[in-house]
Amino acid sequence: MTYRLELRPEAFADIAEAFSWYESRRSGLGAEFEDELDRTFRLILAMPAAGRVVHRTLRRALVRRFPFAVYYVLSADLIEVRGVLHSSRHPRTWRTRA
Repeated sequence: MTYRLELRPEAFADIAEAFSWYESRRSGLGAEFEDELDRTFRLILAMPAAGRVVHRTLRRALVRRFPFAVYYVLSADLIEVRGVLHSSRHPRTWRTRA
């Protein structure tokens, strides 16, 4: 089955914030973060059910090299990314994005 991946506006904002923070630390680090995030998205598309269920239908996939997690919901043909959150944030932050 082929899934399509959609990011909510909140997820785009999370990514932009993280990118800016990493770029401010070292030029090119934001791009490295985005590369790892793209890798995580590809893994989710290849194996959508592999992400750990953290609440009802919400799943989590960890980003390699960076302390971030992708929170997503899987439906019939859609993977909806609800957030890309730093692991130090309160674990229930994603609940406000239901």
